[in-house]
This record gives sequence, C-alpha cells and structure tokens, in this order.
Amino acid sequence: MVPTRKEDLRKMVTQTTIEMYEELTPQLIQLIETTRHDDTLSEAQKQDEISLHMLGYVKSCTNEIIIEVLAKILGLDN
Repeated sequence: MVPTRKEDLRKMVTQTTIEMYEELTPQLIQLIETTRHDDTLSEAQKQDEISLHMLGYVKSCTNEIIIEVLAKILGLDN
C-alpha cells in the first residue's frame, strides 16, 4: 500500500510502531528479568545494564519500523 497523503503515512507508521513494540517487548522483559536476578552485578551495574537493554530495544524497534514501512510502500516481499 502506497500512502497518498501524509495522514495515511502517519497512520501506517503508528500502526507499525505499535506492532513492533508489542512484538519485541517480551524480549526486553526477559533481558530485564535476567539482569535483575544476576547476583554477580551490583545494583548500579544492574541499572546500567537495564538502561542499555532499553536503548537497544528502542533502536531495534526503530529499525524494524523503518524497514516494515518501507517494505509496505515499496511492495517488497519478506
């Protein structure tokens, strides 16, 4: 589907964003839980690791959103 209006593109990006964040959230939760229960890390190290996990999560979601929206617009197959 090629959007013909900016509003159509906005809706496409919003829907894809929701889908990507929902799809990747379980992985983030697992990483956070694993880090929280890692007795080899101090509390400060755990917080640093969790921050890095969250930054990576946002980056991964952003990349996937861009790829998915462009693939839809360009009609690319998986």
